Amino acid sequence: MKQIVTAALIGLGVYSSGAMAADGKITVTGNIVAQTCTIAGTSGSNVTVNLPTVGASSLASTGQTAGATPFAINLSNCPSSLKSAQTRFEVGPTVNPTSGNLLNSTGAGSASNVEVQLLNNTFNAINLSTNANSQQVAISGGAATMGYYAQYIATGAAGAGSVNTSVQYSMTYQ
Repeated sequence: MKQIVTAALIGLGVYSSGAMAADGKITVTGNIVAQTCTIAGTSGSNVTVNLPTVGASSLASTGQTAGATPFAINLSNCPSSLKSAQTRFEVGPTVNPTSGNLLNSTGAGSASNVEVQLLNNTFNAINLSTNANSQQVAISGGAATMGYYAQYIATGAAGAGSVNTSVQYSMTYQ
C-alpha cells in the first residue's frame, strides 16, 4: 500500500510540473570597459564632509534643515569612450527607507531626532532609498565634477550631540 501511495505522489508531481508555463523572458545585457575614470574625493575615492556646528534650536521641528555644506566627487583620466557618469548611492543599514536620508549613529553622545540629507547640485534632495538617486553628469575632456551638499534635517526636536553617518557609492558610466 505504501508503494502505491508513493507511486501516486510521484506521478502527480510529474503531471503538475508539466502544467507550468513561462510567462516571459528577462534578457540581460551589459558592457565592460577596460578602464574607467580615476575618482578623487577628499581622501582617494572616499569623501569626508564636515558639517558645521549648529544650535539645536535651528532644528526644533520636523523637516527643518541647517548646515548645508558642499562636497564634490571629481573624476579624471576618463577614457574618451565614456560620455557621462552617475553616482549611485547604495541602499544600506545607514539609509532610512522611509525618508531616504542617512540615519545618525545611535551611540552614547549622539544627537537625537537628526538625520543627514544629501542634495544634488541644484539643491534637490536625493532619496537614497531608491535606485535612481543621483543626477547624470557629462564627461568633458576626460573629466567631470559631481557636486553635492549634505545638511542636517530634523525628524523632531533635535537633541544636542554628535552626528556621524556614512553611505557607500558606486559610479556608473555611459
